[in-house]
Amino acid sequence: MSELAQIRIPATYMRGGTSKGVFFRLQDLPEAARQPGRARDRLLQRVIGSPDPYAKQIDGMGGATSSTSKTVILSPSTRPGHDVDYLFGQVAIDSDFVDWSGNCGNLSAAVGPFAIASGLVPANNVPHDGVAVVRIWQANIGKTIVAHVPMRAGAVKETGDFELDGVTFPAAEVQLEFLDPAADEDGDGAGGAMFPTGHVVDTLEVPGVGSFAATMINAGIPTIFLNASDLGYRGTELQDAINSDPAALARFETIRAHGAVRMGLIRSVDEAATRQHTPKVAFVAPPADYVASSGKHVAAGDMDLLVRAMSMGKLHHAMMGTAAVSIGTAAAIPGTLVNLAAGGGERSSVRFGHPSGTLRVGAEAVLDKGQWKVTKALMSRSARVLMEGWVRIPGDAF
Repeated sequence: MSELAQIRIPATYMRGGTSKGVFFRLQDLPEAARQPGRARDRLLQRVIGSPDPYAKQIDGMGGATSSTSKTVILSPSTRPGHDVDYLFGQVAIDSDFVDWSGNCGNLSAAVGPFAIASGLVPANNVPHDGVAVVRIWQANIGKTIVAHVPMRAGAVKETGDFELDGVTFPAAEVQLEFLDPAADEDGDGAGGAMFPTGHVVDTLEVPGVGSFAATMINAGIPTIFLNASDLGYRGTELQDAINSDPAALARFETIRAHGAVRMGLIRSVDEAATRQHTPKVAFVAPPADYVASSGKHVAAGDMDLLVRAMSMGKLHHAMMGTAAVSIGTAAAIPGTLVNLAAGGGERSSVRFGHPSGTLRVGAEAVLDKGQWKVTKALMSRSARVLMEGWVRIPGDAF
Protein backbone atom coordinates (compact mmCIF):
# COMPACT_ATOMS: atom_id res chain seq x y z
CA MET A 1 0.00 0.00 0.00
CA SER A 2 1.31 3.42 -0.98
CA GLU A 3 2.02 5.93 1.76
CA LEU A 4 2.56 9.02 -0.37
CA ALA A 5 1.93 12.25 1.50
CA GLN A 6 -1.17 14.27 0.79
CA ILE A 7 -1.05 17.12 -1.67
CA ARG A 8 -3.08 20.29 -1.36
CA ILE A 9 -4.95 22.03 -4.15
CA PRO A 10 -6.41 25.56 -4.00
CA ALA A 11 -10.19 25.28 -3.95
CA THR A 12 -13.37 27.05 -2.89
CA TYR A 13 -16.48 25.36 -1.53
CA MET A 14 -19.54 27.28 -2.73
CA ARG A 15 -23.29 27.17 -2.66
CA GLY A 16 -25.00 28.08 -5.88
CA GLY A 17 -28.80 28.04 -5.86
CA THR A 18 -29.88 24.83 -4.13
CA SER A 19 -26.61 22.99 -4.83
CA LYS A 20 -23.10 22.95 -3.38
CA GLY A 21 -19.82 22.13 -5.09
CA VAL A 22 -16.04 22.39 -5.01
CA PHE A 23 -14.70 25.07 -7.38
CA PHE A 24 -11.23 25.04 -8.94
CA ARG A 25 -9.28 27.27 -11.28
CA LEU A 26 -7.88 25.11 -14.08
CA GLN A 27 -4.41 26.60 -13.53
CA ASP A 28 -4.42 25.40 -9.91
CA LEU A 29 -4.98 21.72 -10.71
CA PRO A 30 -2.01 19.34 -10.85
CA GLU A 31 -0.68 19.21 -14.41
CA ALA A 32 -1.98 15.68 -15.04
CA ALA A 33 -5.53 16.85 -14.26
CA ARG A 34 -5.54 19.94 -16.45
CA GLN A 35 -6.73 17.90 -19.41
CA PRO A 36 -9.88 15.75 -19.66
CA GLY A 37 -9.27 12.13 -18.85
CA ARG A 38 -8.90 9.52 -16.16
CA ALA A 39 -6.44 11.52 -14.03
CA ARG A 40 -8.85 14.45 -13.78
CA ASP A 41 -11.80 12.19 -13.00
CA ARG A 42 -9.93 10.32 -10.29
CA LEU A 43 -8.74 13.55 -8.68
CA LEU A 44 -12.27 14.98 -8.53
CA GLN A 45 -13.68 11.70 -7.26
CA ARG A 46 -11.13 11.63 -4.43
CA VAL A 47 -11.91 15.25 -3.52
CA ILE A 48 -15.62 14.47 -3.30
CA GLY A 49 -15.17 11.05 -1.65
CA SER A 50 -16.27 8.70 -4.44
CA PRO A 51 -16.85 6.00 -5.40
CA ASP A 52 -18.21 5.12 -1.99
CA PRO A 53 -19.97 1.75 -1.56
CA TYR A 54 -21.46 3.12 1.67
CA ALA A 55 -22.97 6.02 -0.35
CA LYS A 56 -22.05 8.53 2.38
CA GLN A 57 -18.93 10.27 0.97
CA ILE A 58 -17.54 10.48 4.51
CA ASP A 59 -13.94 10.65 3.23
CA GLY A 60 -14.49 13.66 0.98
CA MET A 61 -16.27 16.95 0.43
CA GLY A 62 -19.46 15.49 -1.02
CA GLY A 63 -22.75 15.42 0.83
CA ALA A 64 -24.02 12.09 -0.56
CA THR A 65 -26.80 13.66 -2.66
CA SER A 66 -26.96 14.67 -6.30
CA SER A 67 -27.10 18.32 -5.16
CA THR A 68 -23.84 18.12 -3.23
CA SER A 69 -21.67 15.74 -5.29
CA LYS A 70 -20.51 18.38 -7.73
CA THR A 71 -17.30 19.93 -9.04
CA VAL A 72 -16.54 22.98 -11.20
CA ILE A 73 -13.42 23.93 -13.17
CA LEU A 74 -13.04 27.50 -14.45
CA SER A 75 -10.50 29.18 -16.69
CA PRO A 76 -10.17 32.42 -18.67
CA SER A 77 -12.32 32.00 -21.75
CA THR A 78 -10.85 31.07 -25.11
CA ARG A 79 -14.22 31.88 -26.67
CA PRO A 80 -14.59 35.37 -28.23
CA GLY A 81 -16.96 37.63 -26.31
CA HIS A 82 -16.80 35.57 -23.12
CA ASP A 83 -15.04 36.10 -19.80
CA VAL A 84 -14.75 32.59 -18.43
CA ASP A 85 -15.03 28.95 -19.51
CA TYR A 86 -17.09 26.85 -17.11
CA LEU A 87 -16.86 23.05 -16.94
CA PHE A 88 -19.13 21.05 -14.64
CA GLY A 89 -18.53 17.52 -13.37
CA GLN A 90 -21.30 15.55 -11.65
CA VAL A 91 -19.49 12.98 -9.51
CA ALA A 92 -21.34 9.69 -9.08
CA ILE A 93 -21.70 8.79 -5.41
CA ASP A 94 -21.26 5.01 -5.36
CA SER A 95 -20.19 4.37 -8.96
CA ASP A 96 -16.82 4.90 -10.59
CA PHE A 97 -17.41 7.76 -13.01
CA VAL A 98 -17.80 11.49 -13.43
CA ASP A 99 -20.63 12.60 -15.73
CA TRP A 100 -19.66 15.51 -18.01
CA SER A 101 -22.80 15.36 -20.19
CA GLY A 102 -24.64 18.40 -18.84
CA ASN A 103 -24.60 21.66 -16.93
CA CYS A 104 -25.62 22.47 -13.36
CA GLY A 105 -27.94 25.46 -13.52
CA ASN A 106 -27.81 26.02 -9.78
CA LEU A 107 -24.02 26.19 -9.60
CA SER A 108 -24.13 28.47 -12.64
CA ALA A 109 -25.16 31.18 -10.16
CA ALA A 110 -21.83 30.78 -8.35
CA VAL A 111 -19.64 30.84 -11.48
CA GLY A 112 -19.73 34.62 -11.94
CA PRO A 113 -18.99 35.41 -8.29
CA PHE A 114 -16.14 32.86 -8.18
CA ALA A 115 -14.69 34.11 -11.47
CA ILE A 116 -14.62 37.69 -10.20
CA ALA A 117 -13.23 36.85 -6.78
CA SER A 118 -10.50 34.60 -8.18
CA GLY A 119 -9.26 37.09 -10.77
CA LEU A 120 -10.56 35.31 -13.88
CA VAL A 121 -12.54 38.38 -15.02
CA PRO A 122 -10.47 41.41 -16.11
CA ALA A 123 -10.63 44.10 -13.43
CA ASN A 124 -11.71 46.77 -15.93
CA ASN A 125 -14.88 44.73 -16.60
CA VAL A 126 -15.91 44.76 -12.94
CA PRO A 127 -17.51 47.86 -11.42
CA HIS A 128 -16.60 48.96 -7.89
CA ASP A 129 -20.30 49.16 -7.07
CA GLY A 130 -23.35 48.10 -9.02
CA VAL A 131 -23.72 44.99 -11.17
CA ALA A 132 -20.95 43.12 -12.97
CA VAL A 133 -21.99 41.36 -16.16
CA VAL A 134 -20.06 38.11 -16.59
CA ARG A 135 -20.36 36.23 -19.88
CA ILE A 136 -19.85 32.53 -19.27
CA TRP A 137 -19.14 29.83 -21.85
CA GLN A 138 -20.72 26.61 -20.55
CA ALA A 139 -18.24 24.16 -22.03
CA ASN A 140 -20.16 20.93 -21.32
CA ILE A 141 -23.02 21.85 -23.62
CA GLY A 142 -21.72 24.75 -25.70
CA LYS A 143 -24.05 27.48 -24.45
CA THR A 144 -23.70 31.03 -23.19
CA ILE A 145 -24.84 32.11 -19.74
CA VAL A 146 -24.85 35.75 -18.70
CA ALA A 147 -24.59 36.32 -14.96
CA HIS A 148 -25.51 39.65 -13.36
CA VAL A 149 -23.44 39.73 -10.17
CA PRO A 150 -24.02 42.45 -7.54
CA MET A 151 -20.90 44.31 -6.40
CA ARG A 152 -20.30 46.42 -3.31
CA ALA A 153 -17.09 48.27 -2.39
CA GLY A 154 -15.08 46.37 -4.98
CA ALA A 155 -16.15 42.90 -3.84
CA VAL A 156 -18.90 40.48 -4.78
CA LYS A 157 -22.00 41.18 -2.68
CA GLU A 158 -23.09 37.90 -1.12
CA THR A 159 -25.48 38.95 1.62
CA GLY A 160 -28.94 40.29 0.96
CA ASP A 161 -32.66 39.69 1.31
CA PHE A 162 -33.32 37.50 -1.74
CA GLU A 163 -35.08 34.33 -0.62
CA LEU A 164 -34.92 31.09 -2.58
CA ASP A 165 -37.13 28.15 -1.59
CA GLY A 166 -34.87 25.22 -0.80
CA VAL A 167 -32.19 27.49 0.76
CA THR A 168 -32.58 28.29 4.45
CA PHE A 169 -31.08 31.78 4.59
CA PRO A 170 -31.51 34.83 2.32
CA ALA A 171 -28.61 36.16 0.24
CA ALA A 172 -27.87 38.53 -2.63
CA GLU A 173 -29.73 37.91 -5.88
CA VAL A 174 -27.80 36.77 -8.95
CA GLN A 175 -29.78 37.03 -12.17
CA LEU A 176 -28.98 34.53 -14.92
CA GLU A 177 -29.72 34.58 -18.63
CA PHE A 178 -29.40 31.29 -20.51
CA LEU A 179 -28.99 32.33 -24.14
CA ASP A 180 -30.37 30.10 -26.93
CA PRO A 181 -31.01 27.34 -24.38
CA ALA A 182 -32.12 24.87 -27.03
CA ALA A 183 -29.04 25.39 -29.24
CA ASP A 184 -26.65 22.45 -29.47
CA GLU A 185 -23.30 23.68 -30.67
CA ASP A 186 -21.11 20.83 -29.52
CA GLY A 187 -23.13 17.91 -30.82
CA ASP A 188 -24.03 16.32 -27.50
CA GLY A 189 -26.31 13.84 -29.20
CA ALA A 190 -29.60 15.71 -29.20
CA GLY A 191 -29.24 16.59 -32.86
CA GLY A 192 -29.44 20.32 -32.30
CA ALA A 193 -33.24 20.25 -32.12
CA MET A 194 -35.30 21.59 -29.25
CA PHE A 195 -37.65 18.65 -29.77
CA PRO A 196 -35.44 15.76 -30.94
CA THR A 197 -38.46 13.69 -32.01
CA GLY A 198 -39.98 16.57 -33.95
CA HIS A 199 -43.09 16.69 -31.77
CA VAL A 200 -44.08 18.63 -28.66
CA VAL A 201 -45.82 15.51 -27.31
CA ASP A 202 -45.02 11.88 -28.11
CA THR A 203 -46.13 8.49 -26.88
CA LEU A 204 -43.16 6.97 -25.09
CA GLU A 205 -43.31 3.16 -25.09
CA VAL A 206 -41.46 1.65 -22.13
CA PRO A 207 -41.39 -2.17 -22.28
CA GLY A 208 -42.55 -3.74 -19.04
CA VAL A 209 -43.70 -0.39 -17.66
CA GLY A 210 -46.26 1.14 -20.02
CA SER A 211 -46.96 3.87 -22.55
CA PHE A 212 -46.84 7.51 -21.55
CA ALA A 213 -47.58 10.88 -23.10
CA ALA A 214 -44.23 12.65 -22.98
CA THR A 215 -42.68 15.97 -23.91
CA MET A 216 -39.02 15.34 -24.67
CA ILE A 217 -37.16 18.62 -24.91
CA ASN A 218 -33.54 19.71 -25.17
CA ALA A 219 -33.41 23.11 -23.50
CA GLY A 220 -31.31 23.91 -20.46
CA ILE A 221 -30.82 20.17 -20.08
CA PRO A 222 -32.44 17.29 -21.97
CA THR A 223 -35.63 16.51 -20.06
CA ILE A 224 -38.49 14.03 -20.33
CA PHE A 225 -41.75 15.49 -18.98
CA LEU A 226 -44.61 13.17 -18.02
CA ASN A 227 -48.05 13.73 -16.53
CA ALA A 228 -48.12 12.97 -12.81
CA SER A 229 -51.55 11.33 -13.12
CA ASP A 230 -50.23 8.83 -15.69
CA LEU A 231 -47.74 7.67 -13.07
CA GLY A 232 -50.28 7.46 -10.27
CA TYR A 233 -49.08 10.68 -8.58
CA ARG A 234 -50.66 14.04 -7.77
CA GLY A 235 -47.58 16.20 -8.31
CA THR A 236 -47.52 17.25 -4.66
CA GLU A 237 -45.16 14.43 -3.57
CA LEU A 238 -42.13 15.14 -1.39
CA GLN A 239 -38.84 13.25 -1.48
CA ASP A 240 -39.71 10.41 0.87
CA ALA A 241 -42.78 9.40 -1.12
CA ILE A 242 -40.57 8.58 -4.10
CA ASN A 243 -37.11 7.92 -2.69
CA SER A 244 -38.32 5.34 -0.16
CA ASP A 245 -39.98 3.33 -2.93
CA PRO A 246 -37.38 1.14 -4.74
CA ALA A 247 -39.94 0.02 -7.31
CA ALA A 248 -40.76 3.63 -8.20
CA LEU A 249 -37.08 4.53 -8.54
CA ALA A 250 -36.49 1.54 -10.80
CA ARG A 251 -39.50 2.51 -12.93
CA PHE A 252 -38.26 6.08 -13.33
CA GLU A 253 -34.81 4.84 -14.35
CA THR A 254 -36.33 2.51 -16.95
CA ILE A 255 -38.41 5.38 -18.34
CA ARG A 256 -35.33 7.61 -18.39
CA ALA A 257 -33.27 5.03 -20.26
CA HIS A 258 -35.88 4.48 -22.96
CA GLY A 259 -36.49 8.21 -23.26
CA ALA A 260 -32.75 8.81 -23.69
CA VAL A 261 -32.72 6.39 -26.61
CA ARG A 262 -35.80 8.05 -28.13
CA MET A 263 -34.10 11.46 -27.83
CA GLY A 264 -30.95 10.19 -29.53
CA LEU A 265 -28.78 10.76 -26.48
CA ILE A 266 -27.68 7.12 -26.29
CA ARG A 267 -27.85 4.17 -28.68
CA SER A 268 -29.13 1.54 -26.26
CA VAL A 269 -30.70 1.49 -22.81
CA ASP A 270 -27.57 -0.19 -21.44
CA GLU A 271 -25.65 3.08 -21.87
CA ALA A 272 -27.96 4.94 -19.47
CA ALA A 273 -26.06 3.63 -16.44
CA THR A 274 -23.00 5.68 -17.39
CA ARG A 275 -25.02 8.78 -18.29
CA GLN A 276 -26.86 9.48 -15.05
CA HIS A 277 -26.86 13.29 -15.25
CA THR A 278 -28.87 13.48 -18.48
CA PRO A 279 -31.64 13.30 -19.45
CA LYS A 280 -33.77 14.30 -16.48
CA VAL A 281 -37.25 12.92 -15.86
CA ALA A 282 -39.92 15.22 -14.42
CA PHE A 283 -43.66 14.94 -13.88
CA VAL A 284 -46.18 17.77 -13.99
CA ALA A 285 -49.68 18.47 -12.72
CA PRO A 286 -52.10 21.40 -12.46
CA PRO A 287 -51.84 23.62 -9.34
CA ALA A 288 -52.83 22.16 -5.97
CA ASP A 289 -52.31 22.98 -2.31
CA TYR A 290 -49.51 21.10 -0.52
CA VAL A 291 -47.13 21.36 2.40
CA ALA A 292 -43.49 21.89 1.40
CA SER A 293 -40.61 19.97 2.95
CA SER A 294 -40.00 22.90 5.32
CA GLY A 295 -43.54 22.64 6.65
CA LYS A 296 -44.63 25.78 4.80
CA HIS A 297 -48.11 25.73 3.26
CA VAL A 298 -48.01 26.34 -0.50
CA ALA A 299 -51.32 27.38 -1.99
CA ALA A 300 -52.52 26.46 -5.47
CA GLY A 301 -52.93 30.17 -6.17
CA ASP A 302 -49.19 30.69 -5.64
CA MET A 303 -48.26 28.74 -8.77
CA ASP A 304 -49.13 27.96 -12.38
CA LEU A 305 -48.36 24.24 -12.13
CA LEU A 306 -46.65 21.56 -10.07
CA VAL A 307 -43.36 19.95 -11.11
CA ARG A 308 -41.31 17.20 -9.51
CA ALA A 309 -37.98 16.13 -11.02
CA MET A 310 -35.60 13.21 -10.68
CA SER A 311 -31.85 13.80 -10.41
CA MET A 312 -29.22 11.05 -10.34
CA GLY A 313 -31.86 8.45 -9.58
CA LYS A 314 -33.67 10.27 -6.75
CA LEU A 315 -36.39 12.90 -6.43
CA HIS A 316 -34.70 16.29 -6.12
CA HIS A 317 -35.31 18.25 -2.91
CA ALA A 318 -36.16 21.41 -4.87
CA MET A 319 -35.45 21.92 -8.58
CA MET A 320 -32.30 21.69 -10.66
CA GLY A 321 -31.49 25.01 -12.30
CA THR A 322 -31.10 23.53 -15.75
CA ALA A 323 -34.41 21.70 -15.34
CA ALA A 324 -35.99 25.03 -14.39
CA VAL A 325 -34.76 26.41 -17.73
CA SER A 326 -36.33 23.41 -19.43
CA ILE A 327 -39.58 24.00 -17.55
CA GLY A 328 -39.67 27.68 -18.50
CA THR A 329 -38.93 26.89 -22.14
CA ALA A 330 -41.53 24.13 -22.38
CA ALA A 331 -44.12 26.31 -20.62
CA ALA A 332 -43.64 29.02 -23.25
CA ILE A 333 -44.49 26.65 -26.13
CA PRO A 334 -48.19 25.85 -26.59
CA GLY A 335 -49.11 22.18 -26.50
CA THR A 336 -46.29 20.75 -24.38
CA LEU A 337 -47.28 18.84 -21.26
CA VAL A 338 -45.73 21.60 -19.17
CA ASN A 339 -47.70 24.27 -21.00
CA LEU A 340 -50.95 22.32 -20.74
CA ALA A 341 -50.48 21.71 -17.00
CA ALA A 342 -50.05 25.47 -16.60
CA GLY A 343 -53.34 26.12 -18.39
CA GLY A 344 -52.16 26.31 -22.01
CA GLY A 345 -51.70 29.31 -24.30
CA GLU A 346 -48.62 31.48 -24.80
CA ARG A 347 -46.74 32.73 -21.75
CA SER A 348 -43.45 34.46 -21.06
CA SER A 349 -42.99 33.18 -17.51
CA VAL A 350 -44.21 30.48 -15.21
CA ARG A 351 -44.16 29.90 -11.47
CA PHE A 352 -44.09 26.26 -10.48
CA GLY A 353 -44.37 24.42 -7.21
CA HIS A 354 -41.57 22.02 -6.23
CA PRO A 355 -40.90 20.04 -3.02
CA SER A 356 -39.32 23.02 -1.24
CA GLY A 357 -41.70 25.76 -2.42
CA THR A 358 -42.06 27.75 -5.63
CA LEU A 359 -39.79 29.17 -8.33
CA ARG A 360 -40.41 31.58 -11.17
CA VAL A 361 -38.60 31.22 -14.50
CA GLY A 362 -39.10 33.15 -17.72
CA ALA A 363 -38.46 32.34 -21.36
CA GLU A 364 -38.69 34.35 -24.57
CA ALA A 365 -40.23 32.17 -27.30
CA VAL A 366 -40.97 33.13 -30.91
CA LEU A 367 -42.61 31.25 -33.76
CA ASP A 368 -40.27 31.35 -36.77
CA LYS A 369 -41.34 29.70 -40.03
CA GLY A 370 -43.61 27.33 -38.20
CA GLN A 371 -40.99 26.35 -35.63
CA TRP A 372 -40.77 27.52 -32.02
CA LYS A 373 -37.47 29.04 -30.97
CA VAL A 374 -36.45 30.28 -27.55
CA THR A 375 -33.89 33.08 -27.50
CA LYS A 376 -33.28 33.12 -23.76
CA ALA A 377 -34.48 31.80 -20.43
CA LEU A 378 -34.18 33.86 -17.25
CA MET A 379 -34.18 33.10 -13.55
CA SER A 380 -32.75 34.36 -10.29
CA ARG A 381 -30.65 32.41 -7.82
CA SER A 382 -28.15 33.28 -5.12
CA ALA A 383 -24.62 32.13 -4.30
CA ARG A 384 -22.22 32.25 -1.40
CA VAL A 385 -18.69 31.17 -0.54
CA LEU A 386 -18.84 28.60 2.26
CA MET A 387 -15.12 27.88 2.63
CA GLU A 388 -11.93 28.67 0.77
CA GLY A 389 -8.36 27.47 0.98
CA TRP A 390 -7.10 24.04 -0.06
CA VAL A 391 -8.49 20.56 -0.40
CA ARG A 392 -6.14 17.70 0.36
CA ILE A 393 -5.95 14.29 -1.28
CA PRO A 394 -3.36 11.49 -1.20
CA GLY A 395 -0.58 12.06 -3.71
CA ASP A 396 -1.29 8.78 -5.48
CA ALA A 397 -5.06 9.35 -5.76
CA PHE A 398 -4.89 10.21 -9.45
